[in-house]
Amino acid sequence: MRRNSQNKRPVALITRFKGPSASRLVSVAQTLQIFEESAAPTLSMDLASEAHVLVVLLTCLFLMCRAQEKDYTVKEEQPENVRIGNLRKDLNLNLDPDIKLSSALQFKPVYKTGDVPLVKVEASTGEIFTTANRIDREKLCSGVFNEKRCFYEIEVAVLPDEIFRLVKIRFLIEDINDNAPLFQSTVINISIPENTAINSRYPVPSAFDPDIGINGIQHYELVKSCPLRRKPSLMTQRAVIAYPGFNCSAILIVPSALVLPCHLERCTEAPLDTIKSVSEFGLDIIETPEGDKWPQLIVQQSLDRETKDTFVMKIKVEDGGTPPKSSTAILQVTVSDVNDNRPVFKDSEVEVNVPENAPMGTSVTHLHATDADLGSNAQIQFSFSNQISPATKRHFAIDSTTGLITIKQPLDREVNPVHKLIVLASDGSSTPSRATVIVNVTDINDNVPSIDTRYIMNLVNGTVLLSENAPLNTKIALITVTDRDADLNGKVTCYTDHDVPFRLKPVFNDQFLLETAAPLDYETTREYAIRIVASDSGKPPLNTSAMVLIKIKDENDNVPVFPQPEIQLSIPENNDPGTQLIKISATDADSGSNALIIYSLGPDAPDGFNIDPRSGILSVVKRLDREKQEKYSFTVIARDNGSTPLQSNVTVKLIVQDQNDNSPAFTHPEYNFYVPENLPLYGTVGLITVTDADAGDNAVVTLSIINGKDNFIIDPKTGVIKPNITFDREQQSSYTFVVKAVDAGQMQTTSYAKVTINVVDVNDNRPVFVIPSSNYSYDLVPSTTSPGSVVTRVFAIDNDTGMNAELQYSIIGGSPRGLFAIDKTTGNITLQEKIVTADQGLHRLVVKVKDLGQPESLHAIALVHLFVNDTVSNATFIQEQLRKSLETPLERNIGDNEVTPQTNGYVIVVIAIIAGTMTVILVIFVTALVRCRQTPRHKVVQKSKQSGEWVSPNQEGRQIKKKKKKKKRSPKSLLLNFVTIEEPKSDDPTHEHINGTLDLPVELEEQTMGKYNWATTPTTFKPDSPDLAKHYKSASPQPTFQIKPETPVAPKKHHVIQELPLDNTFVVGCDSLSKCSSSSSDPYSVSECSCQGGFKAPGQIHTRQVIHNFLS
Repeated sequence: MRRNSQNKRPVALITRFKGPSASRLVSVAQTLQIFEESAAPTLSMDLASEAHVLVVLLTCLFLMCRAQEKDYTVKEEQPENVRIGNLRKDLNLNLDPDIKLSSALQFKPVYKTGDVPLVKVEASTGEIFTTANRIDREKLCSGVFNEKRCFYEIEVAVLPDEIFRLVKIRFLIEDINDNAPLFQSTVINISIPENTAINSRYPVPSAFDPDIGINGIQHYELVKSCPLRRKPSLMTQRAVIAYPGFNCSAILIVPSALVLPCHLERCTEAPLDTIKSVSEFGLDIIETPEGDKWPQLIVQQSLDRETKDTFVMKIKVEDGGTPPKSSTAILQVTVSDVNDNRPVFKDSEVEVNVPENAPMGTSVTHLHATDADLGSNAQIQFSFSNQISPATKRHFAIDSTTGLITIKQPLDREVNPVHKLIVLASDGSSTPSRATVIVNVTDINDNVPSIDTRYIMNLVNGTVLLSENAPLNTKIALITVTDRDADLNGKVTCYTDHDVPFRLKPVFNDQFLLETAAPLDYETTREYAIRIVASDSGKPPLNTSAMVLIKIKDENDNVPVFPQPEIQLSIPENNDPGTQLIKISATDADSGSNALIIYSLGPDAPDGFNIDPRSGILSVVKRLDREKQEKYSFTVIARDNGSTPLQSNVTVKLIVQDQNDNSPAFTHPEYNFYVPENLPLYGTVGLITVTDADAGDNAVVTLSIINGKDNFIIDPKTGVIKPNITFDREQQSSYTFVVKAVDAGQMQTTSYAKVTINVVDVNDNRPVFVIPSSNYSYDLVPSTTSPGSVVTRVFAIDNDTGMNAELQYSIIGGSPRGLFAIDKTTGNITLQEKIVTADQGLHRLVVKVKDLGQPESLHAIALVHLFVNDTVSNATFIQEQLRKSLETPLERNIGDNEVTPQTNGYVIVVIAIIAGTMTVILVIFVTALVRCRQTPRHKVVQKSKQSGEWVSPNQEGRQIKKKKKKKKRSPKSLLLNFVTIEEPKSDDPTHEHINGTLDLPVELEEQTMGKYNWATTPTTFKPDSPDLAKHYKSASPQPTFQIKPETPVAPKKHHVIQELPLDNTFVVGCDSLSKCSSSSSDPYSVSECSCQGGFKAPGQIHTRQVIHNFLS
């Protein structure tokens, strides 16, 4: 009992494992158990032996874990997508979570090249399904003789390599009833002698059914016939017979007298006889030891050939399928004469061995048979039975007379190792004798080993593409070596013929895995042609070889490399667009697309450059201008075309070389300078700014004056203009010349600019009244004059220009009630209120006129007399009033103590006498005075005709211009140079002297300048730059100049009070400067001027003749 329990322990241990490997181990354990039980009487199991068994079992388990087998059962002729099983569950493949997989779990069938897959395995789940290719058991196992079990095998690789295992799957193909049994002939002829005893049996040729088991032949029977009308003639009938379960039919030519089966397509249309069965014969089935069923015809009644010599029946064969399939044949029995002895074989079973290379005609065996009959009944004929396969009949021949069996066609053990021959010996009787000959074809080493390569990795044009980064033990292909020979002739070894980084790893007896054994490097070796040799163990041995082509797939593991880290280039400016600079090239140690380098410009590359992405030719697509940019620095990128591209870059530095393509450029095409007329000799007039965008000698500019060299000089380098002369605006108000600029380039370029120097007027002339012509004149204002009417006017002129000649009028005395007002621009005096009685009499208005010169204006004063009355009735009285007016101080009104004639008649008479006397005296005095001043007045008139600047014929135009400027005139801060002028005292008590400070303005009016468009109109320069040198170096668009303080010119002596006739205007000196406005059409002729130095003597101005009413 103890021994038995010990013997069973290994089995209990094995049953703890699951899967196909466990079942195999159970078989191993059972074998060990039987071995132990057989050895139990002589040897006892101890602890050491138990440990030994355990080690053996564990070893077997380890060896099975990498290569497994699994059996499934599947019926043939299944439709597509019928589930067979789940390989993952059936193998109990549970993934270890600690193992990191390089890819997902995958089941990959390994098919032989050219095989039609009958099953498919889902790659991710391992489920097995049928395919569109139907499984036909009879076709799949057609070459297996008498084989009841039919298998279909495939190999499945379980990937990735971390859990790799190779599983061999065997599918047991279950037979279904898909074939109907068929007789070898549609008409079976049997001859039965007439003296056959009742219950005699005659063999009927059996039918053939490719199916096996219950689906094979199970039953034979005789069925009723469908008799036709007999025809006495021997005409034949055509009949088409269909075979159930087969896609075929037969066309029979049978005598018309025969009875055809009922299922024939065509029967004669004659009246049918009564249906009856054949009672003379019956049918019985005999089962052979091999399981074959042979039908036998039983004679049930005595036969009489003279009564009936032929019997026609229909025999039906049926299999055991559900539903059953069947077929029929015509059984024709001919009654013959008696031959009651059958031939007898000497040996009914013969087994012989024949080498497979036996030549044709070689004798296999010689059968002998005897017959007890005599005569023709004793003549034996040998033949093969119809039950042997057609392939066997093709290989063997039998002599019908002698019974000698010979080789008809060459034998091949690998195709059919065993041939079963059934030989019939017939003496002409109805029952031939049978003998069985088993021919065993022995093996010779006539087959070269075959190598079947099934690739685990996908092929591309017959070549394996393997990445150079493939890890060790990467599975490439399953190599299966086979040899159709047997024993040692079929034992094959497999190896590679040279040293390669690959190896063959055994997995089964005849299968190997080709896998990587060392790291791969594409740059070292790009492809391998592995020669796999298979050699058997025959004598002499035969071998074969197969080539496995492996191309190493390049991985993008090398960065493009430039030969130098920086590229220095230079190009002259003004290049042609598309000029090629350089061909940049980089190298990449990879190949294919990984070595295909694409060139591109870096993100810092400026516009105007292009690089060909293929050739690497760097070109400039636009014309470069050094003056805009002299240096360029950018990067060029070389990127390979790998799936994960790698790149590197190189720095390109380009220097644009200068060409003398730029002429010297003046900041303005025309320069306008304004200088005061008292600017000293060699004082600074202005600055000409010129630039040249070129570099080096091409940018060295020299300035010169083409015309006007006698009057001005220019510094050839700095451009400072100085006068060689002194200015006098009254003699010449402007100077124009051209300045030439030449650079120092080899091909010199030249530019020109026009320069205009405008002499600015200085306020050195005071205003002079022209109307009224005399202080003794008066105007009559009727008492009926309406308010707002012009009663008289004053008019004065100024010999200066611009703002220095702009005049303003005002009443500074004589109109205490504001009865009269004066227009400050036109000088018109208007009546402001309605005249009342108290307003009648002589009114004296003190009118002041001043210019707007700066920094101090000049002015003059005149007396305007207005006599308010309806008529001039008493001229003497008026003259007396005029005299008193001249004697009355200006600060007092002349009408304060006035007495009217109506109040006192006596006074009037006295006054009239006195007035008459004074009138006579006054007329004499005036006549003498007019004669004395006639000559000076003509001189003044002539001078006023020559000077058109201060005697303007267009007074209305001056007024309009002044009104336009009036709204925008505002004080501006000016850059001034101050010069103090002192006027010495005069002995003449009628003259006043002035101690004043005159401002010399050097800047134009800013409002006027602001209106000017510098881009389209010749420029007027504003001399407001404090630093001449600094401005010369700058690139200011407005050239400026600074008038440096010079030593003042000795002032001219001038009289503050102008000599006038006694009957003319009262004048005084200037009290302030005002802006000068030129009457010129040029808006930029306006300048700011000041009185510096002595005033010019204007000379005597004669008063014009004015038409007034005087008392005679």
